[in-house]
This record gives sequence, C-alpha cells and structure tokens, in this order.
Amino acid sequence: MSKRIAVIGAGPSGLAVLRAFESARAAGVEVPEMVCYEKQSNWGGLWNYTWRTGLDEFGEPVHGSMYRYLWSNGPKECLEFADYSFEEHFGRPIPSYPPRAVLHDYIAGRVERSGVRKYCKFNHAVRDVEWNAETETFTVTVTDLAAKKRVTEEFDYVFVANGHFSTPNVPTFEGVEKFLGRVLHAHDFRCADEFAGKHVLLIGSSYSAEDIATQCHKYGAKKITFSYRTRPMGFDWPESFSEKPLLTKVVGRTCHFKDGSTAEDVDAIIFCTGYLNHYPFLPDDLRLETRTSLYPPNLYKGIFWEKNPKLMYIGAQDQFYTFNMFDAQAWYARDVVLGRIALPDYDAMHADSEAWVARNGELAGADQMIDFQTDYVRELLEPTDYPPLDVDTVAKLFKEWEHHKVEGILTYRDRAYPSVITGTMSPSHHTTWMKAMDDSLEAFLNQPASQAAE
Repeated sequence: MSKRIAVIGAGPSGLAVLRAFESARAAGVEVPEMVCYEKQSNWGGLWNYTWRTGLDEFGEPVHGSMYRYLWSNGPKECLEFADYSFEEHFGRPIPSYPPRAVLHDYIAGRVERSGVRKYCKFNHAVRDVEWNAETETFTVTVTDLAAKKRVTEEFDYVFVANGHFSTPNVPTFEGVEKFLGRVLHAHDFRCADEFAGKHVLLIGSSYSAEDIATQCHKYGAKKITFSYRTRPMGFDWPESFSEKPLLTKVVGRTCHFKDGSTAEDVDAIIFCTGYLNHYPFLPDDLRLETRTSLYPPNLYKGIFWEKNPKLMYIGAQDQFYTFNMFDAQAWYARDVVLGRIALPDYDAMHADSEAWVARNGELAGADQMIDFQTDYVRELLEPTDYPPLDVDTVAKLFKEWEHHKVEGILTYRDRAYPSVITGTMSPSHHTTWMKAMDDSLEAFLNQPASQAAE
C-alpha cells in the first residue's frame, strides 16, 4: 500500500513540499500520495489579501495578516527560487522590490506550472492530528468548510506548514481599554489610507512596526510615534517620527512612556508585537512550543519533531531567507521520506539541534544572524539535488539591504540588485516607492517603453 503524506497549509511552505515531491515524481521516482489541506479558498498563504479581519465567511479566524499597499521589504533576489527565476516567470527582469500582488503571482506561477493544484483541498481546516503508535500512522480530522462536514483520513507523514504569522501576540497596558481612539494589532491592519491626517502610535520595534509606520507616512499620516521594549530602531526617520521607551499607561488620548515622556492627541494604537506559534490541531506531545527564533528547539535540522520525526515543520523559524529556505527544508525532508537521507537516533538529533540553539543564543546583530541562517540553509542544500543556489551571494545581498535601510528608510526600496540565479541586473522601478501609490501588478509591470528599451 502506498505511503500517504498530509501537508497542512498551501502557503509558500506547504507549496515547497508539494513542489519538492513533484520534482522527484517528474524524474521517475515513486513518491507517496499527497493531500494538502488549505483553510483559505486559494493557495499563497499570507500572500493572499483579504479585506476581512476577525472571522472569515465560515466563522473561522482570518489567517491573513496581509495589508493593501504592502511591498516586499527585502530584495526579491534574496528569496528567488533556484528552479524558477523572476525573469522566467515575467518574461523580463523586474525591479527588486515588488508589491504583494507581484509576489503572489510569482509564487503561484511556479506551482501552477508544476501541476500540484490537484493535491490541494481548499476551504479545508485541520481540526485534529493524532498519532497511533501501534500502526505508526497519523489520523487527521478536517472540516470541509464549504460542505460543512468533517472528514478523517490516515497518513504516514504530516508536514506542518501553516505558518506562524497569523495568531497575534497582544499585550495589554493600563488604561488601553478606555483609549478614545482605534486599537488594533498589525494582523488586522489593512489600509494605510485610514490613518491619513492621524497621529499613530506603534508598539514594537521590528519589521512590522517599521513597515506599517512608513506605509502610514506614505499615505498621509500626520505623526508617527514608536514605543520600544528594548531599544529604538534608530533609522533616519522623517521629522514627524519619534521613538520612545515602552508604553506604561494610556489616559484619554495621551500615552505615557517609561521615561516619563508622553505623546498627546494619539488617534490610533497599533500593536506590532509579533505572533504566537499556534498549532491547536496538534496534541501536546507533538506541538512546537516556542517564541519566534531563528532556530526553534526540539526540531532536528529545524524540521523534524525529534520525538517523532514523521511529523515535520516547514518554515517554523524566524526568517531572513524565506521562499528558498522553505525549498531547502522541503527538499531535505523529501529525501528523508524517500530514504535518501537517514536520520540519526533521538539523542544525536537532539544534540545537533541544541548546538544550533546555543549558537543562535550568542548571535549579536543582523550580520551574524544572516550568516547563521546562511549556514543553516547551506547545510540543508548540500545533500540534496536542489538546483544550485549561491547562498554566500544571497547573504551578501541581505547585508547590503540592511545597510541600505540605514542609509534611507524611505528610499531603500528604490535600489536594484542582480539576480543570484540569472545574473541579470534588475531595472529601477519606473516610480520611486514613496510616489508609487498603486500597488497592483498591472501598475508595477507597466514600465514605460523608453525605460524598458534601455
């Protein structure tokens, strides 16, 4: 009887798994039967945009944290698939910082070409995963949301690929319940236009705070205040920006901070306070419990649940690398399932992951973090047949990107980089990011003929 694989989630991580096995099948290798369960109506994961917040049309928690006007906050050259370049997909080079719709089109293009849609069951929410030690199989219970019925199936392997940027981490502060303005988490942020002419306070000092703040500024926010827990981001912000220590209390529309300073006439508070690893469908003995980090504990190679390596997590770590790292994980995991790579015993797996966790704990600064994840991706790629990917060049681009942000937080998206896959230099976008108000695929690709001919 053929082995069976369940993939939970059809975002970039789950699609990497489908693509990895399908590439082996195309090469004549017998691979297990695959079923991919996706709660949303289409693939793409967080790259799907929905206007909905809170609950979806089926009464399920909205998965997406995507907002209008989101553009890539890192060079596309750092996430390019080694087997499917942007140039191949779009038929020509495109600028280095595309908006959401362009990236979603790219993700979908590769898997459409691969023919893996037949494995996906959309509008299917996974409710429960149970391990049967006697049969060494998983029982997966799923709700078909459209048909309003539950289905149970048996599998030999389970890939957990539902992501970890969809369940908000929301702290509380004294008086916030009486705040006389809007309070929301970044998960529910949808449209920067809403905050035109407003004073916005963002709690947090990482990528979502940085990006939502600059989006709000771009679309007309009057004033931006950040509140940080440990240290300010320290970019060369516009004059209307300020950074303050952690919020202590809210009185009316005045926010008080740890250093005794205040921000008055605040119209909205946006919690950019991160997300929780949330796997409610998994039992306690299979569930990853961790804060977001570059190397979660108890995962061999950052993938295999050490106490039961037939359960695999894809994309469970914090990320510099994204799409291509998910590929590296998927190809490695695939080769374990196919018997090409043998796993060591539990003690050896745990010792290996603990060494990575310890190294992660000693990292200081973005450059060391980039080198750390580069080493991790390199280690996954080496024993597989994934197409060549020059991770050292990717790391170099990541470091250039970090420095370009320091040089200009509002202008770094106007930079251009060469493709690591094709070597082609990306063109400059026809409009600078601060003036590009239309984030549609059509507007982005509508490059003036005079520039396209250069």
